Formats: sequence, C-alpha cells, structure tokens
Amino acid sequence: MNYIYVFFLEIIGYADYLKREILYPQWNSYFYWLLATSLFFWFLESLTPWRKNQAIVRKDFWLDAFYMFFNFFLFSLIGFSGVSKVGVLLVHDVFSFFGVKNLVALEINQLHPFLAILILFVVNDFLKFNVHRLLHALPRLWSFHKLHHSVQEMGFAAHFRFHWMEIVIYKSLIYIPMTILGFDLIDFFYAHLIAIIIGHYSHSNVNIKIGFFKYLINNPQLHIWHHAKNTPSINGVNFGVSLSLWDYIFKTNYLENDGKNESLGFENLEAYPHDFLNQLKEPFTTKTSRE
Repeated sequence: MNYIYVFFLEIIGYADYLKREILYPQWNSYFYWLLATSLFFWFLESLTPWRKNQAIVRKDFWLDAFYMFFNFFLFSLIGFSGVSKVGVLLVHDVFSFFGVKNLVALEINQLHPFLAILILFVVNDFLKFNVHRLLHALPRLWSFHKLHHSVQEMGFAAHFRFHWMEIVIYKSLIYIPMTILGFDLIDFFYAHLIAIIIGHYSHSNVNIKIGFFKYLINNPQLHIWHHAKNTPSINGVNFGVSLSLWDYIFKTNYLENDGKNESLGFENLEAYPHDFLNQLKEPFTTKTSRE
C-alpha cells in the first residue's frame, strides 16, 4: 500500500511542478530552457542550413515536436514519474533488506560545482553510450529504438523522436551507477541541459563545423552516419550521445564523407507506421528483428 501511496503522491507532485514550471517561469525552468534551445536551433537551421533544399518545416517536423512534449513532460504526468519514484523506493528497500543503507560511494556534490557537473556529465554520457549500443545490438531493444531511426529528414527536432520505453531502459540501467556518484539535483540539471544542447546540435540541419572538437563532441556530420541507411556495420556506427570521444576510443566511429545527401532510416521504412499512436504500438505488435 505504501508503494501505491507514493505513486499517486508523486503524480500529484509532478503535476504541481509542471504547472509552476509553465505558469511561473524562473531561471531554472526546464520547460522554457528546452523551448528556447529548440527555437534557437530552428533559427540556426533557417539561417545557415546544411541541406539547403530541405524545408525549414521539414517532413514530420510537427510529429517530432509533439514527441518532445510527450517524452519530456506528458509521459511523466500520465504515470512515469510515479513509477520511477516507486522504482527508486523499491531499489532502496531491496538494498536495505541486504543491509546496504547507502548506495552513495562518491559525494561529487562536495567538489567544486564545475568539476561536479563535468564528472556527472562525462560519466552519464559514457553510460548512455553503452546503453545506446545495446539498443542497436539486442533485437528486442532495437524494436523500440527503431522509432528514432524512422526519421527521413534530419533536423534538431529529430532529437525528440524516440519511444517512451527508451526512457524506461536508460533510467533503469543508469540509475544505480549514477546514484553511486551522489549527485546534486542542480548539478544534474546543468549536465542534462548541456546534453540537450549537444543533442539538438548533432541532429540539426546546420552548416556549423567545430574543427578539432569533432573528435570530442557529437556533431551533424558524424551523427548523420548513425542515421544513414547504409553503414559498414549492421549494428550501427557512431553511438556517442553527447560525446563522440567514446566512438573514437572504442573504434565505433565512421565518417566516409560529410554524409550530406545520405539516405536515412532502415530497410522497409515505407512499411513503418507514420503516426504517433501506431509508432508507439509497433514494437509490441510486430516480430522483433534487427534490420
């Protein structure tokens, strides 16, 4: 009964938080940071487009914009915030049963704020890199991740097109390692904001090169090959989420050319659903395979 109480209490709390975020914006209002970042990259795409023949309101732009609000806000409102809180409580109860009272091994919030944010960002991104590889390697996980690869024209909003199960997968596999760091919520806010900005950039249709930093930071010329239909590996290439560094370290990088005109997606993409509800249902109603 305690878990049920926690579930509904968390849903009510999240609804109140979201209302305050929208109606009473502050400097750390995630809703408006996300909106401002999106509008900024949309402006850049219109100012300096990489693929000049691609419309500013590209194919499926509004669908991807809806995914942004669903995945970042509505999904938590309709239940995930409660499930997540119950999951956290359950993990701690299980560890407490075995005599482990505190999972924190390193109090990074005791470090200088800049160093704490840097450590949090790098460790979090390394974990995401490995989870991302699993999403491509395991057929069951690929069936969910496939949605993100159904994008046919790249733009910043493509960053948001992903199945809600990816949120569950990422948070489930990363929760305990991140808890061990003992991060502060304000540090996590900054680290997440940096990841959002880089994610927008790597998916965007902008002609902005970053020189040597391409070996460190994910970018459109590298990430376009991750979405390309034809790559040298059936399990994909360029798995870095924010940092391309991991791909160069683990030899999963690929950059034959700038990929500007590469065909995107996967085989039989034309048979894949094109509307929101059927895209969410697709992994549960079709046979799992890695294409």
